Order: sequence, then C-alpha cells, then structure tokens
Amino acid sequence: MSSVEITTDVLIIGAGPSGAVAAGLLRKKGWDVLVLEKQHFPRFSIGESLLPQCMAFVAEAGMTEAVEAGGFQYKNGAAFHHAGRDTAFDFREKFSHGPGTTFQVERARFDQILAGEAEKAGADVRFGHEIVAVDFESDRPRVDVQTDEGGACQVSARFVLDASGFGRVLPRFLDLETPSSFPVRMSLFTHVEDRIDAADHDRDKILITVHPEHRDVWYWLIPFGNGRSSLGVVARPEFVERHQGNAGQRLWQIVHQDPNLARLLANAQWDTPAREIRGYSANVKQLWGRHFALLGNAAEFLDPVFSSGVTIAMKSASLAANLLDRQLRGEIVDWEKDFARPLKQGVDTFRTYVDGWYDGSFQDVIFAENPSVPVREMISSILAGYAWDTDNPYVSESRRRLRVLAELCRG
Repeated sequence: MSSVEITTDVLIIGAGPSGAVAAGLLRKKGWDVLVLEKQHFPRFSIGESLLPQCMAFVAEAGMTEAVEAGGFQYKNGAAFHHAGRDTAFDFREKFSHGPGTTFQVERARFDQILAGEAEKAGADVRFGHEIVAVDFESDRPRVDVQTDEGGACQVSARFVLDASGFGRVLPRFLDLETPSSFPVRMSLFTHVEDRIDAADHDRDKILITVHPEHRDVWYWLIPFGNGRSSLGVVARPEFVERHQGNAGQRLWQIVHQDPNLARLLANAQWDTPAREIRGYSANVKQLWGRHFALLGNAAEFLDPVFSSGVTIAMKSASLAANLLDRQLRGEIVDWEKDFARPLKQGVDTFRTYVDGWYDGSFQDVIFAENPSVPVREMISSILAGYAWDTDNPYVSESRRRLRVLAELCRG
C-alpha cells in the first residue's frame, strides 16, 4: 500500500490539553497545524482537578466560552484532612494576579471540548493515527504514521510539538528519556457515584487526605458536577502490595483505613473498575532540539499531589506556540532561554513543594494553626498554579523559604 504524503507547517503529536491549546494558539497566528492523536475521543484520562492558572491559558487560546459551557463542577480551592484535622485554601484569596477559580472535570469530555475548539479554529485533528517512525536528520522533520484502519501516511513539517503525554513519543524515538529523581510510587484510582450527603463536604474543592498513620500515603477525592467523584490513592508499591485482591479491592481497603473518607463514602456506589499506574514520574535529557519541542507530560511529570500536570502542559504549550510563531516568521529564537528555562522554573517550584509534601515539611505548613495571612496567600497562589510568579518569594526562593517556614510552623 502506498503511503500518502502530507505537508504542514506544524505537526502536533497528541490532542490532549497541551496539544489542543498549542493548536489553537498557532491557528490564531495563521499557521497550518496538523494534530495526530493515537486514540479516539472521548477517552478516559486521569488528572481531573484543574488549577486556576489553567484558565489563563484556556483564555489565551480562545476556548473559555466552550469550557464554561461544559457544565463542569466549579472549583475554588483545596481542602486537606489528616487524622481529624481539617484545613482549606480558597484560591480567590491569593497573592498572584489571575483567575482564582476553575473546574473539576471529567477529562474524557474536557479534552474532547478542547480538541473540538482546536478543530473549529482550523486545525486538522485526526484520531486513530499512531507515529511509528521519525526522521529529524533533514531540514524538515518527517514522521511515518499508521492508522487504526490500516492506512499509512508520511507527514513532513517545519516543526514538531510532542504533546503525547505519557505516550512520550519523541522521547522514546530520539532516546531522550532519563530516570526521574522521585522514588517509585503508584496510584490506584476509580470513579464512583459518591452519594455524599455530609454537610461538611465542600464540592467546590478537591479533598486531599493524608493517611492517618503513613504521611507519605495520600488520597484524592474530586467531586464532579453530576454526583460522581474521582477517587484515588498514591503510595509506595510495597504499601499497596500489603493488601490483597485486585486494584479495586485494594483501593477499597486503603480508603477505609481513613475514618473521614470511610464516613463520606459510606453510601458510595463503586461502579467503575479501578485502574493502576506505577512509576509515573518521568524526565528527559532535553526539552527541545532541532525542529522539535516537548510539551507537558511528554517532557516531565512530577507527581499528582497538587494537580500540576495540566497546568504545566498548558504553560508549555503557551511558551512553545508563541516562540514557534516568531521562529516560523524568520526570527532567530533561543529555545533554551525562552522555553526550557522559563518552563523549568515553574516545574522546579512545584518540585520543591512535592518534595516538601513527602518529607512532611509542607504538610506541617498546610496544617499549621493561625498562619500569617500574607504567607497563606502566597502559599495559596502556588496551590492555585501560579508557580511562575517570581514576585512571590515562595516561588523565587522556594526551597529556602519553605524550609524556614516549616521550622516556624513546627516551632
């Protein structure tokens, strides 16, 4: 069977949030964009609790109206629970400028809406298309594609953006993968009909619960707008493997080790098979190269604890699209200076607080009694996704500031 030849300005691999936002931004600037997605939408994806910073990138891509019309669960903050202690952060009470609210979304529908908006903007979005080979040796990169209907094509582009998420297409083909510095952890998760009628449960916030005995084990409960919730636990594999049964049975046992979650979910209908991910943290040797750049999880994934994945993905799409527009117009650009370093700055800020979560120092800050209001607003900004706001001292000097703050909270 002969292979069809396709030529475009920009090839985007993956139609998830980073790919859709990048496509929308590049179409607004007038470039031909082809998006190739291996799966068919709607499809299940984890990562349902967005951060307010995301809404700035959604607006930049011109997709706000469609997202707001999606009927998703409104979100204004994050609640935390540990061994009978409760605290909450309202993202509208923050240090940084920008949106203070967002949504908790079922990703199958959310991602489909964004991809649909990219199509409306003029991007050519094709589903069921898998990249099977790449060639970046010539002046125009080329990729070989197979469709799930048995067809084949070859795409030639001026530039390729890899938004393939955990598929990590270019890191695999170009040998860019490198081990993450984080310990191996795993997650068990599902969707439930939650049937929560407790008056103290705020559906406008994600609930993050620390295991009553093991501070490095934590749960998420993300309410949706239809009476359902995303429910999951993150732990070391050796902790999970102490429990018997399949993924759903293990998750049920671990969830019921926390009295508060057991109370909230006492009437829940566990009607969806649980899934498992392990060793999800990932890193790469470089974020860009000759004729390509890596977006979102295709480049690096830290940890799900602060729901930073979609925010980092959309930030990378915004940076890359604006820089690529300049390059395609003939301007000499510096991808290290204007893409990799700015992106890493925010990622490293999130990394500080992920590290602090698991060593307990950030947990001490979150559950501190009578915190300083200005400091609390600065921490709220980070939890809201504003990890690139260097006017916030807990961004610009994140490690030193967190260490000192944790010591004060403990004292």
